[in-house]
Amino acid sequence: MLGRSNLANIALGFSVRFVWGRLPSEEELAIALEPRSAKHSRTGDHWLDDVERNSLIGFGSPDIGFLQLCEKFDSIEVWADVRPNDQLVLVWLLDLLRPYREITTKLSLVHTDDMVANYAPEAVAKWKLPVVKVTENHLVTASRAWRAYRADTPGPCFDLLMTDMTVLPRLRSALIAMFEELPDSTTGLSASEMDLLEFVNDGYTDPRVVEEARWLRNVLEEHEAREALLELAEHSVPPVMLGDPAFDNEDRYFGRSEWKVTLTELGRSLLAREEDMWRHNPIRRWWGGTELTNERLWRWDRECRLLIAP
Repeated sequence: MLGRSNLANIALGFSVRFVWGRLPSEEELAIALEPRSAKHSRTGDHWLDDVERNSLIGFGSPDIGFLQLCEKFDSIEVWADVRPNDQLVLVWLLDLLRPYREITTKLSLVHTDDMVANYAPEAVAKWKLPVVKVTENHLVTASRAWRAYRADTPGPCFDLLMTDMTVLPRLRSALIAMFEELPDSTTGLSASEMDLLEFVNDGYTDPRVVEEARWLRNVLEEHEAREALLELAEHSVPPVMLGDPAFDNEDRYFGRSEWKVTLTELGRSLLAREEDMWRHNPIRRWWGGTELTNERLWRWDRECRLLIAP
């Protein structure tokens, strides 16, 4: 929507995801932003793979590198939505650009209060949002946040909550939303996983439950919510059952008329906060740079907003 609002010569977005699964390495992220080469052999390897080929007419080609494109402009605005992934992309970009003073001196930030994609281009064109020049304080705070999120424990991120991050006003709430994606201190489920169970408990047994539940917290995209639901069903002691128990596993696929989501006994106990998911199942999951296992299970106390070490 921002691209069709005529607020800029070019408006480009980043589709990289940092809230689900293992983080790309710094090398992988750097290669994705380079000019296109043999390194970008698969769709999605280059940062402009999702951009229309004529979007850069007059400024470059779909093969240009990110830094090379930035050099072509006198001013650059970075629009950051409120969603956790958008805030993580913001700190990644600012950390990436920090060594390039010839680019950072051209940067300004625009913090939105909602998702730009939810609005028509003509509505976005009328917005009067503050434009803030990027300072060294922005860059230092972003670098600290990005390196904390990539750390091998959530501890450095939790320490950030005790610091002044007002220069990036949406970052604190984004980090708290991400902490809520850690296993809960009682149930072992993330907030998004609990949302899915609550939807099923409320009678949403259609597999498209993920299309609704994912919007509750604006953390996961639809495909990530679907993966989370499938993972819940694949445990040896699952909290949800996918498909009618009368059908075998080959019948349990999205789109089949008999396919449905139901809670198991464990699922009902988890909703009542009477059970711990990881007393019954192995866990191997990533949160930022932290690998979560049964032996190394960091948890989050949502009521007290406390990080609980293994």
